[in-house]
Amino acid sequence: MEEMRFDGRVAVITGAGRGLGRAYALLLAARGARVVVNDLGGAIRGDLDAPGADVSVAQSVVDEIVAAGGEAIANTDSVATPEGGKAIVQAALDQWGRIDVLVHNAGNVRYGSIRALSGADLHAVLDVHLLGAFHVVQAAFGPMCDAGYGRIVLTSSVGGLYGNENCVNYGISKSAMLGLSNIAALEGEAHDVKCNVIVPGAVTRMAEGLDISQYPPMEPELVAPVVGWLAHESCPVTGEMIASMAGRVARMFVAETEGVYRPHWTIEDVAAASDAFHDKAKLHDFGLHGHVDHIGYSFRMATAGADA
Repeated sequence: MEEMRFDGRVAVITGAGRGLGRAYALLLAARGARVVVNDLGGAIRGDLDAPGADVSVAQSVVDEIVAAGGEAIANTDSVATPEGGKAIVQAALDQWGRIDVLVHNAGNVRYGSIRALSGADLHAVLDVHLLGAFHVVQAAFGPMCDAGYGRIVLTSSVGGLYGNENCVNYGISKSAMLGLSNIAALEGEAHDVKCNVIVPGAVTRMAEGLDISQYPPMEPELVAPVVGWLAHESCPVTGEMIASMAGRVARMFVAETEGVYRPHWTIEDVAAASDAFHDKAKLHDFGLHGHVDHIGYSFRMATAGADA
């Protein structure tokens, strides 16, 4: 297969100073992309003034790219505000006059249970993961649609899609990526703007404090090619979730059972039908247009049942 390159393309990658984002930036740059490396250089909790904050982090990745013969610029604006999101995207427009790829990877971690999580810790994580995604997507979406081309990759997590204890702020944010991605995919469909979700698993700073002694190889470089595919002009999918962990790549999706129709229901009827509508023998994957297809399928079942 011919090498899949990004010559002439401009990519904006948030949280690209370390870990997964750095791997994405280096790979896309090596394949010809011009890259905006966005990173505050903050500590894992997202406190810029906390120990570990370093605004030179983004520049160090830029230096690597330039030393290898690529093009990149550093950006330290925060995704957590609308102004920051606009400034990140504007950096690409000011430097190269376009934005072709957006990868939202920036993140932070503040642990806490539903009962114990403080309001400050809730909003600090939502602001970066969830609102941050919206801020940069909104800023990039207009230029992409106007240009008739764009590739957006958002970041979810198994902790968001399946849940994980003491990570409710993180879980809320990461599960919300599915809704944002689907809507961006739908609204971008007529403009060749595709949006998908990466569900990565890699050993990065977010694994601090975990016992990883029994983990298989889980370097960020194992995930980067999957993001590269989602970001490439030849990628055929949109509105999908692709998982990549420890060398395994899989599609994740929302599915429905076949369901049960009755013209009238009581609470007791629902209880009696529970086994039937939980039956996974036949699953439906409605895909990108699932909103319409779910309604249409339900209406057809109701019509067929009424005619029976």
